[in-house]
Formats: sequence, structure tokens, C-alpha cells
Amino acid sequence: MLLEARHLHIGYGDAPAVWDVSFDVDAGEIVSIIGPNGAGKTTLINAIAGLLRCRQGELRFDGADMTRVRAHDYCRHGIALVPEGRRLFTKMTVEENLELGCYLSAARSLRAASLDRVYGLFPILRDKRQQPAGELSGGQQQMVAIGRALMARPRIVLFDEPSLGLAPTIVDDMFDIIVRVRDDGAAVLLVEQNVLKALSIADRAYVLEQGRIVTTGQPDELLKQPHIREAYLGV
Repeated sequence: MLLEARHLHIGYGDAPAVWDVSFDVDAGEIVSIIGPNGAGKTTLINAIAGLLRCRQGELRFDGADMTRVRAHDYCRHGIALVPEGRRLFTKMTVEENLELGCYLSAARSLRAASLDRVYGLFPILRDKRQQPAGELSGGQQQMVAIGRALMARPRIVLFDEPSLGLAPTIVDDMFDIIVRVRDDGAAVLLVEQNVLKALSIADRAYVLEQGRIVTTGQPDELLKQPHIREAYLGV
């Protein structure tokens, strides 16, 4: 198993946000974590990315104990995050934002090949590579955020609410891109409120509510559960 989380407890100060959460992601998989606002999804994915420390539990990536790894070394292990809200440097050019993803020496040596790979995935970015990132549309900015993560040559990409703030016409394209990221060799952990879209591309999924995993299974199995249909699909 590539990523293994066991009985994770995560919080802010004295306030617990996630507790006793366990899940797995294997190489070549797309695993979705769905749930309502405030369920703890972003807290969980930030801990997997090293931005928050786990209070209790085990977190292993390819056998390495990530609870003992410094936050800035998570990328070196092959973990990359596409954060909620994209978090680009809006006054820097598209290409400058992309190059921030290859600051590690191993990735820096592959800079040219990685740029070609990203521009092959997002041809529009090649045309706009010298344009300030803040002048792009929301969908194009999300492409830059994904491309920046791919520049690190990750083994797993963590997506935090990638459809948030995007026009409905762009959302389908964004989920197609996530599938292409997986097909290109990186496992995917996807946190998303758009339940139907998240399940449509997932190999497996977990439902997180009030900081706990309440159920898990393959997408078609989850869509048959009355609780999922009522709470997330309104049927």
C-alpha cells in the first residue's frame, strides 16, 4: 500500500477536528473522501501533506513513518498538494509559478521535461506562460496549481476541493484532468464536495462526517446507500 493512515487524530489547539480516521491509497488509484462542509476534509488532507501534525495515529507513505518527517520534506518523499483556492503568486508569470514546483534538486534537473509534460497536459498554459497568473480565468489558474504540483514529479497528488469556484462548464474538464494525472503515473487522493463527480472517477471512496469516517466502499455501492442518497443527492 502506498499511503496508509491508521487511527489519525488531528486538531487545532484544544479543538479536535478529525479523530480515529483510517484509510489507504494504493499506487494507480483514485481515492475520494467526500463529506459536507466542516466535516474535516481539508484538515485531513493538510495533515497528509505535512501542513498539520497528527496528534495520534500512524501515517505511512511507501513504508516511511511520515509522523517523524519534517513538513518541508514531505515533497521529497513524493507527496504534492493542489490546495483549496489554488494559492498562486498572482503577480508572477504562469511559468514562474510552475517552476516553484521543482525546487528540489532532483525535480530541478528535470525542469525542461516537466514543463513540456505540463504544457502537453494544458496547452493553453504554454500560450500564456509569460502572463501573470492573476490574469487567468479560474479554470486556468487551477491548471497552473495542478501543473505546479506535477513539476515536483510526485508519486501521489492530493487534491483539495478542485472544483470549488469553477464554472459548471469547466468542472467536467477538471475531473477529466484528475483522471489523466492518475493515468500518467501518480496516485490521487481527492477531497471534494461534488459527490457525484468525485465518485464518478474514484476507485474507492470514504465518507467523512463530523471528523469521522462513517462508511467506505466502491462508488456504486455507496450510491445505493439510503444515507448517501438522502444526505448528498437529495433523493
